[in-house]
Amino acid sequence: MLFKLFNVFRIGYHISVAGICFSGGYWHFDCSSPSKTKLKEEENIMRIISQNYIRSCLLVLLALFSPLSHAETTDTYVFSIVPQFKPAQMQKEWNPLLERLSRETGYKFKLVIASSNPKFEADLSKGMPDFSYVNPYQAVIGMRDKGYQPLLRDKKALNGILVVRKDSSFKTVEDLNGKVIGFPSPNAFGASLYMRALLTESSKIKFTPRYLNNHNLVFKHVALGHVSAGGTVNAAFNDESPELRDQLTVLFKTPDVASHPVVVHPRVPASVRKSVVAAILNMQQDVEGRALLKEIRLSNPVDANYQNDYQPLDRLNIQKYLVQEDE
Repeated sequence: MLFKLFNVFRIGYHISVAGICFSGGYWHFDCSSPSKTKLKEEENIMRIISQNYIRSCLLVLLALFSPLSHAETTDTYVFSIVPQFKPAQMQKEWNPLLERLSRETGYKFKLVIASSNPKFEADLSKGMPDFSYVNPYQAVIGMRDKGYQPLLRDKKALNGILVVRKDSSFKTVEDLNGKVIGFPSPNAFGASLYMRALLTESSKIKFTPRYLNNHNLVFKHVALGHVSAGGTVNAAFNDESPELRDQLTVLFKTPDVASHPVVVHPRVPASVRKSVVAAILNMQQDVEGRALLKEIRLSNPVDANYQNDYQPLDRLNIQKYLVQEDE
C-alpha cells in the first residue's frame, strides 16, 4: 500500500538539491564533494521534503479508511419472499418496490426467491434473510427459531379458499370425501396447512392431498379435472387470469387470520427497521407507491404485532399437520 502511495507522490516531481536530483520518479546522485555548509543545507531541505511526504501519505490513508457517512453507506440487506408464485412473477412484483425502498432509505436490498417452500423455510429457520415476507404460520416458525419480529401486514385478513370447477357436482365440502385435492405446497398456510387442518378436524372428511408447487398450477389442475378441488387464497385467485378464474368457483372459505407479515431478524439495527417501516407506510401517499404495494398484496399496510396477530396460531396445534419436505 505504501509503495503504491509512494508511486502516487513521486510522479511529476523534479527536485534538485546540490548534488541530488529527484526527476521522473527517481533519485539521481552527483558524486562530486560539496562543502560542509552545502551539505548542512541539503540535509535540512531533505528533512523538510521527507516530513512533507510522510504527512501527505498519512492524509491519503485517512481519506481512504475514514468511515462513510449514512448517505454513502453500502449496507445490503437480504429480503426473501415466500414462493407463492412463479419466480419471474415475484421478481416483477417485488423488484420495483425494493428499488424504491432503497432510494428512500439509503440501504440496498437483495431480493432472494427460494426454489421451493421447504428451501424458503429452511433459510428462515437458519436466520439467513434479514427481512422476509412470510405466511402467518411461518411468522410463528421465524419467531420461535430465530426471533424474527413482524413489522407490517396488510389490514385485510387472510382467507384460505377451496375452489372447484363451476360445472362440477361438488356442492359441499363433504362431497369431497375420498377425493384428491390439490395444494400449492404442504405448509402454505391459508391454502394448505390451515385448510387441511379444518377439512380434517372440522369437516371430518378424508382426502388425498396432491402438492403442485404453486397456486397457478393448482388452478390449472382443477380446471383440467386432474384434481377434484384446490386449496388457495383469495389474493392468488384474484390475481389469476380471467380465462382460468372464470372456470372455477369457491366452495369453502376458512375463518379470518392476520395476513402475511414482513418480518425482520433481530440483528438488523432498530434505526434500519424504523426507516424501512416508515418508507413502506409512506408509499400509500402517492399513486406510484400505492401501485407498488398493490402488486405485492400489501395495499393497506399496518403495524403487525406478534402477540395479537400470530401467537394465537401457535396454540391451534397446527404443527401436527406440518409436512417435512426435502429442500
